[in-house]
Amino acid sequence: MIEKQIQLSIGGMSCAGCVASVERILQAVPGVDNAAVNFVEHSAEVSGSVSAQALIDAVVVGGYEAAELKGTADEAAEKEVAEFAYYRSLLKKAWVAGVVATPLMLMMLFGAMPVLEGGGRIFWAVVAMASLFVMVYSGGRFFTGAWQAFKAHNANMDTLIALGTGTAWLFSFLILIWPTLVPPEARHLYFEAAVMIIALINLGAALEMRARGKTSEAIKRLIGLQAKMARVVRNGKEIDVPIEQVGVNETLRVRPGEQIAVDGVIIEGRSNIDESMISGEPLPVEKNVGDEVVGGTLNKSGSFLFSATRIGADTALARIIEMVRQAQNSKPAIGRVVDKVAGVFVPIVLLIAVITFMVWFNFGPEPTMAYVLLTTMTVLIIACPCALGLATPISIMVGVGKAAEYGVLIRNGDALQRAGQLTTVVLDKTGTVTEGRPAVTSVMSAAGWDEAKLLSVAASIETGSEHPLAEAIIAAASGRGLPLSPAEDFEAIAGHGVRAQIDGVSVLFGNRKLMADYLVELNDLLEVAAALAVKGETPMFLAVDGVAAGIVAVADPVKRDSKAAIARLRKIGIQVVMLTGDNAATAAVVAKQVGITEVIAEVLPADKSAKVAALQAKGEVVGMVGDGINDAPALARADVGFAIGSGTDVAIESADVTLMRGSLHGVADAIAISKATVRNIKQNLFGAFIYNSLGIPIAAGVLFPLFGILLNPIVAGGAMAMSSLTVVSNANRLRLFKPEGAQQ
Repeated sequence: MIEKQIQLSIGGMSCAGCVASVERILQAVPGVDNAAVNFVEHSAEVSGSVSAQALIDAVVVGGYEAAELKGTADEAAEKEVAEFAYYRSLLKKAWVAGVVATPLMLMMLFGAMPVLEGGGRIFWAVVAMASLFVMVYSGGRFFTGAWQAFKAHNANMDTLIALGTGTAWLFSFLILIWPTLVPPEARHLYFEAAVMIIALINLGAALEMRARGKTSEAIKRLIGLQAKMARVVRNGKEIDVPIEQVGVNETLRVRPGEQIAVDGVIIEGRSNIDESMISGEPLPVEKNVGDEVVGGTLNKSGSFLFSATRIGADTALARIIEMVRQAQNSKPAIGRVVDKVAGVFVPIVLLIAVITFMVWFNFGPEPTMAYVLLTTMTVLIIACPCALGLATPISIMVGVGKAAEYGVLIRNGDALQRAGQLTTVVLDKTGTVTEGRPAVTSVMSAAGWDEAKLLSVAASIETGSEHPLAEAIIAAASGRGLPLSPAEDFEAIAGHGVRAQIDGVSVLFGNRKLMADYLVELNDLLEVAAALAVKGETPMFLAVDGVAAGIVAVADPVKRDSKAAIARLRKIGIQVVMLTGDNAATAAVVAKQVGITEVIAEVLPADKSAKVAALQAKGEVVGMVGDGINDAPALARADVGFAIGSGTDVAIESADVTLMRGSLHGVADAIAISKATVRNIKQNLFGAFIYNSLGIPIAAGVLFPLFGILLNPIVAGGAMAMSSLTVVSNANRLRLFKPEGAQQ
C-alpha cells in the first residue's frame, strides 16, 4: 500500500487526555508511521501505508467516533453547519439546566429552601425528578462519554464531570429516600449544585466552541477560493462540469470575472489575472499564451482557453491548503510535552480525589459525609484539563493562519516554534535577494544616437542569440514597443559578443574585447562602463559601421524590498549572511546595496550545506533562504529552511517555510509571528497550570484548617468552564497581531 496522508474527523473527544488516547489508538494500527491529533479541530493527521477504514475502525473500537476528511469546500460547509447546530444544542442544554438550577440557587441564597421533613419532601421529590431530567438531557453526553472511556480503559473530562455530578445527585437522592442514613447535620441535598454545574459547563463549552471556530478562518478562506464548477471544451462544445470531473490536459474556457478552476497553461487569448491570494500583490498580472495560470485566482478581464496541467490535490491552491492544515495539526516540542502531561492528568486527579475522600472521611469534622462529598466533588469538577489541552494547539492554529495571511506557509509546528529562536539568517543571492531574472538596467547612447534607437538595434541583433542576457534585452525593447529589424549574416563570437548586418549596416554588440578586436574607439564610454560595473551591472557596447553607438547594461536587479526586509531582520538582532556561488565582486556589490556586511561567495552548490553546518557549530540557530535546486540541501540542513515560493518545487519541498510572495519580508514576518505565537502559548500554559495547581488544593480543602474556606462546587464548575474560554480568547488575540514593519 502506498504511503499517504489521511485526515480524520474525530468525535467524542472531551479533553486533552483524549488526545493522548486517540493518538495511542492510531499509532497502534499496523502501517501507521505518525499520528497527530488536534483537539481544537477535533481532527487527526495520519501518515503511513494504511487505509482510512482501518483507522476509523480502530478509533470506534477505542470509544470515539471517526470519519475521513477530504478537504473539499462542500465538506467544509457541512462541517460548519454541523458545528453551528452543535453550538445551538449546547446553548439549549445550558438554558434548560439553567432554568431548573437558577430558582433553586436563589432559594438557597435567601434561605427559602424547605426542610426535608414533612411536606418539604414532596418539594424535594419534584426537584429530584427535574434535576434527573437535566442530568439525562443536558448532562447525558458526560455520562455516555465516561462510560465509553471506561470501556476503553481510559479516563477523561467526562469521567470527572460524571463522577462529580453523578455522586452529588445520587447522594442527595439517597438522603431524600433514606434520611436516617446520615446524621441530621449532614442531610444537605446537592441537586441544585449538580444541575448548575452542568449548566455552566455546557455554557462554557458553547462559548468556547464559538470562539474556537474563529481559529479556522485561514483554512475556510482558502477552501472558499476553490472553484466548484469548470467550463471545459469537449467535442467542440463548451460545457459546465463539476471541478472533480476535469482531467489533465483538458481544455478549459475562462470568461471575465470567473475563477480559474485548476492550474494550467494559456493556449489561446490573453487576460489580466488577480493572483493576490497566491502572491499577495494587489495589481492584476498580464497573462499571454504560454503563461501559467493558478487555480483559485480570479480572471479580471479577457477570455482565454487554457490546458489543465494540475488538477485535484495537485493544484497549487490544494497544496497550500494541505500545507496549512498539516501545520495546524502538527505539534511543536512544547505541545508534545503538554500532551504527555495531559495524558496522565486525569488518572492523577482521580487519585487526588480518592485521597481527598479518605482524608476528609477519616479526619474531617462533622458532618463528615457532607464535607467528604463537597470536597471530592469539587476536586473532580475543577481539575478538568481542558484549558491545558487547548493551550498549545489553538495558538498554533491561529499563528499558522496569521502567517498564511502574510503569504508565509509554515509546514509544521516545530518550524513555527523554532523560527522565533533564529540568530542568523543565511540568504542565497540569485532569486532571493535579487529578482533572479536579468533585466536591462541602463541604456547610455553616444552622440547622434537616442536610447530608443540604440535599444532597438541591440534587440534586433540579439534575436539570433542564445545568450542568457539576450532575452532581457529583447524583453526591454518589446516593453517599450520598439520595432525590431531582421539580422542577416549573424555570427556569435564566443566569449565576446555577436555581429550581423541590420538594415544594411554592420553591427557589433558585445564586450570591450570585441570592440578592441574590431578597432572600435570607445573613448568616454569606457568611464561610463566602469561606473556601471561598480554598481554590479554588465555593460555591453554597441557599434555601427565601426563607430561606438552606446552601451546597454544588464543586471539581475535587487528586489525592490530586499533592503528594507534585511534592515528589519538586523533591527531585531538577526545576523544576516549572503551565501552565493556568484563571483566575489558581484556578490559584494549586491550585498552593499542591501546592507549585508558578511558575504560568503564562490561557494559550490554541494558546499552550501556545509557552510550552514559551520555556522550551527558556532552555536548559531540558522535560517536558510533560497529558491533553487542547489539550495535544497542547505534548506534541509538549516534549523528553519525558507523557500521562495516562486522557486523550484524541490526547494519548496525541502523547506520548513514557503514564502509565497517571494519577498524577504516574509522571513521577518515569520519570525515575528513565531515569537508572538510562542509567547501566546506560554501565557495559555501559565494560566492553565496556575489554574489547576492552585484550584485542586483549594478544592481539596487545604485552606479549611487555617481559614475555614471551602470551594463551592458550583464556583468550581464555572471556573473550569471559564478557564477554557479564557485560553481560547487569549489565543484569538493573535488574530489581531501585525508584525512590525510588515508589508501586507
